[in-house]
Amino acid sequence: MSSLQGIIDLGTNTFHLLIVENYGNSFTNIFHESRPARIGLGGINQRIITPEAYERAIHVLLYFREKLNQLGVQNDNTFAFGTSAIRNADNREDFCSKIFEKTGIEIQVIDGNKEAEYIYKGVKSGADIGDNPSLIMDIGGGSVEFIIGNKNQIFWKQSFEIGGQRLMEKFMRNDPLSQRDRTNLNNYFEENLIPLANAVHQYAPEKLVGSSGTFDTLIDIDYHFRENDWPPKGQTDFGISIEAFYRSYALILSGNHNERLLIPGMIELRVDMIVVAVCLIDYVLKTYAINKIQVSSYALKEGVLAELLSR
Repeated sequence: MSSLQGIIDLGTNTFHLLIVENYGNSFTNIFHESRPARIGLGGINQRIITPEAYERAIHVLLYFREKLNQLGVQNDNTFAFGTSAIRNADNREDFCSKIFEKTGIEIQVIDGNKEAEYIYKGVKSGADIGDNPSLIMDIGGGSVEFIIGNKNQIFWKQSFEIGGQRLMEKFMRNDPLSQRDRTNLNNYFEENLIPLANAVHQYAPEKLVGSSGTFDTLIDIDYHFRENDWPPKGQTDFGISIEAFYRSYALILSGNHNERLLIPGMIELRVDMIVVAVCLIDYVLKTYAINKIQVSSYALKEGVLAELLSR
C-alpha cells in the first residue's frame, strides 16, 4: 500500500518542499523544490519575523500548497517544520497562526536538538559516513548544527544560533570581507563554539561531513571547475578535497557580490551567505585539524522522512 507524503522545511533562508510516495519502508521522490523565503532577513537578530518576511513566506507556501493539492497529498500526511528564525522569533505564534489561516499548513516548531537529530538521520541516509566518528555540520541561515557520530549512533550534538544570516548582519561590514571582519568572525566562533571544542577533544572526529546549502554549492563549484558540468543527478554522497575547498574559498573571499555571482556553479540565493559560511568551515578545519571533507545532499527533510519510514 503506497501513500503520498509532503515534508516542508521552513529554513531561515530557504523553504524546501519534498513530496514522496512511500511503500512500506522505501520511497520514490515525486517532487522536490527549494525556494528563497529569507524569513530571517532584517529581523533575525532582533528576534522578529518582519512583515516583509511574512509576505515572502506566504508567497512560497501558497505555491507549495498548490503543489500538494495538485498531487493529492492529504493534510494529515503533510509535515511542516519551523527552525531557527521561527523558534527564536517573539512573534512566532502570530506568524504560525497566520500561515495556517492562509495556507492550511500547520507548522511544527522544533528545537535545535530535534533539528540536529533529523539532520543526522538525513545525512546518514544520503552518505556512508563510516564506523569512525565524523563531525557533521549543517550551516543554516539561523543556526548551525554540529553532530559527532558514526553510521550507527550520535555521540554528541548541539545547535548553535550562529547561522549565515545572523553572521552576515553582524560581521559583513565590507564586501569583499576585510581582514578585520575575518578576525572578528574567528574570535566570535572561538567564543561561541566552546562546547564543540570540548566534544571534538573527547571524540576526535576524523572528517567533516557537510550538509545543506553552502556545502551543496561548494560541490557545484568543484564540479564546474573539474568537469565543466553540474554534479550527477541522483548522487547524494560526495567527497571534496581540502585543496578544492580552499580553491573555492579563495575565489569566494576575493570577490564582491557581482564577482562571486560569476563563479561557475554559484547560485544567487547563496552568493552572500556563502562568504561567512566558508569562513566558518575554514575555522573548523583549521582549529580541529581536520583534513577530509564529505558532503551529503540529504539533510533535515530526508531525516524527517527516514523517521516517518521507520514508524
